[in-house]
Amino acid sequence: MNLIKLFIKLLIFVLAISAPGYSITKNPDLILKKVVDAFNKIKDYEVNISIKVDVDFVKVPNTKAKIFFKQPDKMHFESETFAMLPREGFDYTPTNILKSKHTAFYERQDTIDKFETAVIKIIPLGEANDVILSTVWVDESKYFIRKIETTTKTKGTLLIELKYEHRNLDFPLPSMMIFSFNVDRMNIPRGFNGDLSNREKQKKKDDKPTTTGKVYVTYSNYKVNGGIPDSIFEKKKKTKN
Repeated sequence: MNLIKLFIKLLIFVLAISAPGYSITKNPDLILKKVVDAFNKIKDYEVNISIKVDVDFVKVPNTKAKIFFKQPDKMHFESETFAMLPREGFDYTPTNILKSKHTAFYERQDTIDKFETAVIKIIPLGEANDVILSTVWVDESKYFIRKIETTTKTKGTLLIELKYEHRNLDFPLPSMMIFSFNVDRMNIPRGFNGDLSNREKQKKKDDKPTTTGKVYVTYSNYKVNGGIPDSIFEKKKKTKN
């Protein structure tokens, strides 16, 4: 009798996995590990960037800047006006997303710009983290991240869309990034031309939904693994003190 029950269970399982629409759950930790491994091929890079800020009630001139990065987490920006921009949008590296303890699970497959992606949810463990949940869309053909959506306790929801249009795609470095954020939840630095306090009063009066801002960053002239001296990043520390 037990053998018959076991056979029936096995038969149901075989029929289930062969049924239309069935999808085998993928291993999210393995996918994320391959994403990190692909990114860790980059020892350092420098790149020119062009920045456009799109917020309806403020005016920010288009800005050019330069980014220097060195593993594991050294980053330096060179631009007189760059400090005006929300820094959260540039902290998208896989190592930063996964550096704290977390649990991850595979949700589904999705298509972005005709690319098949695995959608993975990442939940940080511990109350100290401002991030509640991150969702990443991973292009499994090269293990690049094509989109990140992060829900935070204090800044609302942040969305990063990454475009890759380089001829050489050996490294997961974007040609364009679109960073979307809730303006009313962000710490907008001084330098924007606009009266944020009046905007807040008007928003409460009219009971309108939160305004969404966008930052468009275009990357050009990458120099990867050329060897960047630590002095580049030490200068940044000295200017802070």
